[in-house]
Amino acid sequence: MIRLHDTARNEVRPLELRTDGAVTMYVCGPTVYGPPHLGHGRFSLVFDVLRRYLAWSGLDVTYVSNITDIDDKIIHRANAESRPWQDVTAECEDLWWDAMAGIGVLRPDQTPHATEFVDRMVEMVGELVDRGHAYTTSDGVYLSVEAVEGYGLLAHQSLDDLVAGAGDRAVVGEEKRHPGDFALWKLSKPGEPSWPSPWGDGRPGWHTECVVMSLDLLGDGFDLHGGGLDLAFPHHENERAQAVALGRDFAHHWMHNGFVEVAGEKMAKSVGNFTTLTQLLESHDGRAYRVLVLQAHYRSPVEVTPATIGRAEATLQTIDALARRTEALPDAPPDGSVLDAFRDHMDDDLNTPRAMAVVFETGTRINTLLDAGDTGAAGPLLASWRSMLSAVGLDPRDSSAELVPDDVLALARARDEARAAKDYGLSDQLRDELVSLGWVVEDTPDGTRVRRT
Repeated sequence: MIRLHDTARNEVRPLELRTDGAVTMYVCGPTVYGPPHLGHGRFSLVFDVLRRYLAWSGLDVTYVSNITDIDDKIIHRANAESRPWQDVTAECEDLWWDAMAGIGVLRPDQTPHATEFVDRMVEMVGELVDRGHAYTTSDGVYLSVEAVEGYGLLAHQSLDDLVAGAGDRAVVGEEKRHPGDFALWKLSKPGEPSWPSPWGDGRPGWHTECVVMSLDLLGDGFDLHGGGLDLAFPHHENERAQAVALGRDFAHHWMHNGFVEVAGEKMAKSVGNFTTLTQLLESHDGRAYRVLVLQAHYRSPVEVTPATIGRAEATLQTIDALARRTEALPDAPPDGSVLDAFRDHMDDDLNTPRAMAVVFETGTRINTLLDAGDTGAAGPLLASWRSMLSAVGLDPRDSSAELVPDDVLALARARDEARAAKDYGLSDQLRDELVSLGWVVEDTPDGTRVRRT
């Protein structure tokens, strides 16, 4: 069984399942107020790989990832642009799904929207108030973190240490009882979106949204809760705190991926290195980002620069070349020892760098056997290679994946005729013409093969 780092215990341990053969996963999705950035892309790819691998391993995976479609950032943008907040969320959610498709991320099984669960959120906040774990103020309802046993588990700090480390952010207002207390319900200001509640019209706090959606859709004691490392505290800690205060059995395993960095810094708007997925996809193969993510351990930083993306695209060219070379080879049973080696690395805290090393080594062995004309021995390795790529969602592109226009095919045939006539000057001229049109030209035993760059 796969072993994953558990943020709560700060150790790598087996992913223990509530139900044998089935995995329940909740991963915090986007707040749809702007275009998705590379950090969004990384967490989406990490958990897409995990989901695919678990399914490849024979498990029945239920994957839930939410859409936060009501939030202060959404309201601020809508007000700044003088348009309905629903227009902002609709536009940005479309951008999100376009970007996810661009990097090959599968749609979650369920994509709950926060606004669909407001009534349930009001009920949950009311229960916390009734239990004496939450209190009302003039601007909303707050959870009392002092009433939550073990608050700070995911941050690995005590409540006192968290307050001491907060500095000026730990200042308590006249009504807020403790600096760590957080809003469960925010009363709306004039003109802001609102829903009715016993405490006044308002909207749920961000931390309230996910705890309600995850428990409603996956039930108590679901297997895995995940997201980027920046969500561990306070967001995931505050989700957990509400469940604890309610006496509910929450997530049994917490998984967080590392940051995206540019020149050694965490990617963020505040430091000016914010890059959107849309920008990446406009100029690069979306699969290159998956390669880059796979080549770094999910808990380590990943450096995204033109150079690293360029190297990832070079890796894709190698993968695609082998796919083209082997597209006509018949199916064969996979090599069990190869798949076992791959599985051992993936089960070891999703060690994709070592697992991908098995993939690349297998590709090299296939090419060596094909060079020697031994297609029989290459068959089982090829089946394993294809299976491993499928397990991590990395689909090679063979020649059937693109349509080559007739005029380009005509140039390729003319080049073959020139080469057969030993007119190498014309052959080179036709090659240059194909390249100028944006095609990569490859010489094969069957003649000229062309593909898009």
